[in-house]
Parts: sequence; structure tokens; C-alpha cells
Amino acid sequence: MLTLLFLEAVGLRRTWDLRGYTGDALALLTGRRLAYGYRHTERFLAELAHMRADEMLTDALARWTATLWKLQQCVVNGLVPPVFYIDGHRKAVYMDHLIPRGLVGRLEKVLGCRALVVLHDQEGHPLLVTTHRGDEHLTIGLPVMIARYEQAAGLHSLERVVVDREGMAAEFLAALASERRSVVTVLRADQYSGLESFREVSEFVPLRADRQGRVTREVALARFSLPLPEHSGQELDVRVALVRDLCRQVPDEKRPEDEDEPCRWDEKPDGTHENWLDASWQATPMPALPTVPKLIPIVTTAPEADAVELAQTYTRRWPAQENAIRDWLIPLGIDVNHGYVQTLVVNSEVAKKREALQRRLDNVRRWADGARKRMHNASKLYRKRCQLTKERADALYRVLNTHQMELVRQDMDRYLLRTTIKEEKAVADAEIEEYQQRQWKAYHTSNREFAKCEKYCREQRELLRAIEDLAQQERDMYELDNRKDQIMTVCKVALANLGMWTRDHYFPEGYAHAGWYRLHMFFQLPGRVHWGKTYVEVELKPFNDRALNRDLKTLCANVAKVQPHLPDGRRLLFRVQGVGLPTLDAQERAVA
Repeated sequence: MLTLLFLEAVGLRRTWDLRGYTGDALALLTGRRLAYGYRHTERFLAELAHMRADEMLTDALARWTATLWKLQQCVVNGLVPPVFYIDGHRKAVYMDHLIPRGLVGRLEKVLGCRALVVLHDQEGHPLLVTTHRGDEHLTIGLPVMIARYEQAAGLHSLERVVVDREGMAAEFLAALASERRSVVTVLRADQYSGLESFREVSEFVPLRADRQGRVTREVALARFSLPLPEHSGQELDVRVALVRDLCRQVPDEKRPEDEDEPCRWDEKPDGTHENWLDASWQATPMPALPTVPKLIPIVTTAPEADAVELAQTYTRRWPAQENAIRDWLIPLGIDVNHGYVQTLVVNSEVAKKREALQRRLDNVRRWADGARKRMHNASKLYRKRCQLTKERADALYRVLNTHQMELVRQDMDRYLLRTTIKEEKAVADAEIEEYQQRQWKAYHTSNREFAKCEKYCREQRELLRAIEDLAQQERDMYELDNRKDQIMTVCKVALANLGMWTRDHYFPEGYAHAGWYRLHMFFQLPGRVHWGKTYVEVELKPFNDRALNRDLKTLCANVAKVQPHLPDGRRLLFRVQGVGLPTLDAQERAVA
């Protein structure tokens, strides 16, 4: 286990690299004369994965990090609940077979990958990490991560959780809010249109200023309602810290009420146009577009919040969590894959497309049946109304003819007779026209439903063709066994915590925010080890730089002041090697 833990400390990325390793540092760290070889270490790692040791080691990591950074005391004694940051990270896996894919942020590509969910505390210490399929969303892994860390570390509740905008789902936030968790995240750009989307906006107050004292960011408290898609008519009310970045101006897409269309390119502010057909015309810069400060809406599910504190809580995630991933986990090989055992699974990508096509096919079939039924009903109604129109027309004209013959028998004046009959015919024709309007309405309805039925029947054939093509083009998808990779990831996170703890306790104050690359030069210094009965002294070679040598002497003095003990009880001492006879590295017996 120590070999797996300290692989990255000696510059080895994988167990395969042990084949060409010739140093003594790994053997010294593991308490052996020689370091373990590749085959033995890889066999041991495979046995750990077979025994499901990844679950046990993950829980052990959670307990150890909670004890190392005294999180239980913070939760019990702290007046303000500690903040925990959760983020997702994907590492690409290149292989011939199709595996679940996701967006790899560093490469900005959709590739086959593994998905990691990383939990940090408010100081940026990585507390826990879990490995999942590459297509798993953060909203699925986050609740599991929270529950697992609470159970393993013995914490009562992770009340305040900060997550990236990936967790900006209304149902997801509502579920966490029902567990009395305060979630802090950022609204997506498609969820609001501007300052007018928020209500109860308070006055903006300064949030950040530059060296000259000019305000660069200001913040105001507001409210916002998120509709719950799965609960029609219900909304989740959240508090919002509206951060207005005065240094970043974005185009104002809202037009004035008196402008229906954008101005022409040659239109002047006074309403006239440029005479660009004139040979003497000189081009002038187009007028600048109106801009507004960029708006960053930071939301929380807490019932009450302070705008400044809420904005600072979220913005601290960038230097605390993102820098920890960049400066510690990535240099320690978090993106390196271990283990490629595959299991044939359902192709999730094709299954998702097939489900969408089948759902559309069911809808189209139902619509086609409805259109066919409405078409037949409209056809029957059309024939019925045609018969009614004919019968009514015959009856009206029969009455009209009878009345005309009676008027003829009464020797009515021909002009008056023609006028009377014409008026009665107009009344009859108007009534017949109403019947014909209802008749043609049914006719057009029948034609319209016929066109719909034809459209839906044609779409059914197209959907069936698409489903068959999807089945023919379907590729076998394999899911990776993540147990070996999770074991190595746990070791890398543990090594990162060990490096951070060493930095905080022994290194000078100037290294308070140092990453792995900056500390690595100290960890790989050559030297000699002197074994005594009550102590172990490590004699380190100095740097070829005065400033680094001063820091090295301070480091040795801090170690001497604390006097740490090795597992066998002997004290550990460090000192800088003095000026003496030159020696070659190959002649040293043990290299620290």
C-alpha cells in the first residue's frame, strides 16, 4: 500500500513505470531494501480490486481527512456551518471500444472518459473522490457523495454545499432543500434574461475595489422563482446575490420601446442616412452598441442570506477548489487511468435515441388514429350536411314556387311580382348559404384531418426506418471496471492531503499557497540517511540557489522544533549537508 501511495512522490505515473525505476527513495519510504517490482505491485492492486477494497479505502480516506483537518470539531463547535465544495472532473480514456462518453473540460471534447466527483472543504483540501461512468451527471453523484461522506466521517450534516452551475436543476435543488441543506450555485444563462427577471432587488453595495479604490464589482440581494418541471404549477423560491461586474461590459440586447427593428447600418443618430453613393463620402465609425455590466446571479436555497457573504462564499470556490485540482490532483496524476477491464452493457447513447424515437412513434400513432377518426367523422358530417342543404333548398324553392304561382293567379303586377319573388329568393339563398357554410366547414375539416393523417402515417414509416437504421448502426458499449482506478485515485488524494498538511506545518509562510510542483523539488532532494537508536537524521544536499537554501534551512528548523516521530518511535531530524568532498549521486547508499 505504501508503494501505491508514494508512486507519484517519486515521479512514477503507473505501476508499469516500476520496471525502469532504479532509485532508492521508494524503498526508503516503504521500509524495504528494494522497492517492489511491477508484476508484484500490479498483482496486489488487482487482488485489492477483486476484494472490493476500493469501497473500504474510500471510507477510510473520508474518515482520515475529516480527522486530519478536524472537520468534526468545526461542525460541532463552529457558529457558522463550514462550507463544502463539490465539483465534477472527467478524465479521457482512449481505447478501441465504445465506452460511456462525456465532455472533458480540459480538452473541450466529448470523449470516452471516467467521471470523478470531488469534495473539498472551504480551505481547498480534497476530502473525498469517487469514480463513476463517464456519462453520469453531477446531480446524480452529488447526493450520493454527501451521504457517503457524512456516514463515513461521522459528520452530522453537510449543511452548506457549493456546486458549479452543473447542479442548477430546479428539482435537484428542491430535493436538497427538503433535506435542510443550503446549496449555493449559479444560474444558467438560459434561465434569466436580465435584471428585470428578478424581484425585490435591493440596493447595490460595493463588493470589490481595485488598488485605486474604484469599485469593480457590486452586489445586491434579490429573489428568484424556479419552476419545478415535475410539479406543474409549483416553484422553488431562492435568494440571489446579483453580482454586477463593472469591468466586463456585455451588449445590451433589450431595445427601447420605440424601436421595433434595429437601425440600418447607414442610419445616423438624427434619423438621416449616410450618402455613401457620393464619391466624396468618407466612412466614419459606426456608433457603439449600448452595453451593460455583466451580471452573475449566485443563488442559494437558504431562506435568508447576506448578499456580500453569499457572493464571497461562491467566488471562493474558484481559488479553493479549482486551484486545488489544478495544483495538486492533476500534477499527482488524477487524469492517469488504471485498469481497463470491460463489461458489455446497454449502449446508453443508442438507448436514449431509441427511447426518444419510440416515444415519438407512440405519439404519432395516437395522433394518426385521432386524425383518422376525426376525418371519417368530418366526412360523415359533410355528407349529412350536403343532404340537409339539398333538402332545405328544395323545401325553400318549393315554397317560393308555390308562392309565385299564387301571386300569378292573383294577377299581381309583373314588376311587383318580380321584386317580391327576388326578395324572397334572396332570403332563401341566405339561409341556404348558411347551410352551405356548415357543409364546407365539415369538408375543409375532413381535408385538414386527411392531411394530418397522411403526415402522421408518413412520419410513422420514417420513424420505423430510423429505429431500424439505429439498430443496424448500434455499436457495442462497454463499461469500465473502476475499482483499480478508484484505489489509485484514493492514494493520490491521500498523497495530496499529506503534501498539504506537510506544507502547512513545516514549510515557511511564503509557501502557504504552494502547489505540488513547487514543493516537489524539496521532496526529491538527494542526500543521506543516518539511522540511530533514538533518531533518524536525513542529511539533504543544498540547492544551487540562496533563496531556496534559506527556505530549506527554515524547513529543517521547523521539523527540529516539532520533533515528529516515525512509526517505530524514533525522532525524525533534517539538516542541510555542509560543504565537503564532492560526491556523485550514484555513490550514495540511500537517497531520501
